[in-house]
Amino acid sequence: MTDLAVPLPETSRRLDAIDRKILMVLQDDASLSVAEIGDRVGLSSTPCWKRIQRLEADGVITKRVALVDQNKIGLGISVFVSVESSDHSDAWLKRFADAVSAMPEVMEFYRMAGDVDYMLRVVVADMQAYDVFYKKLISAVPLKNVTSRFAMEKIKSVTALPIPAVVAA
Repeated sequence: MTDLAVPLPETSRRLDAIDRKILMVLQDDASLSVAEIGDRVGLSSTPCWKRIQRLEADGVITKRVALVDQNKIGLGISVFVSVESSDHSDAWLKRFADAVSAMPEVMEFYRMAGDVDYMLRVVVADMQAYDVFYKKLISAVPLKNVTSRFAMEKIKSVTALPIPAVVAA
């Protein structure tokens, strides 16, 4: 058995405490002005703006979006769908990934380790809409098993990542 070093993705520079504060503020409210963000992290507008631009250029900030309440737009059912496949070839995965990625009901899509191969988080209006989605999913590529788990209640849902503190070198 060999020990392989797995390279961690890095930005072109390390994130300092102010970068981390900016990320926390933006995750809480990306609609704030640069001046407001700067006030909250202890910077004037220009250096704050430059840091935000650098975080975007480095790919740390990937997008700024508005979060929508799924229930208020008629998408009242959340389903966690686990998928098992008997085919693990690259060609099968590409076809499956392309098909699932094109389905707007799929909010998240993961390749898993453990007893299932893939996990999807799906939002739909009702059971009839899920049935339509399910039929589309199982017709996309051959699947060994599909298990659906319906959420009864959302207890916690956040979008802000827990920004780790600066680690002293």
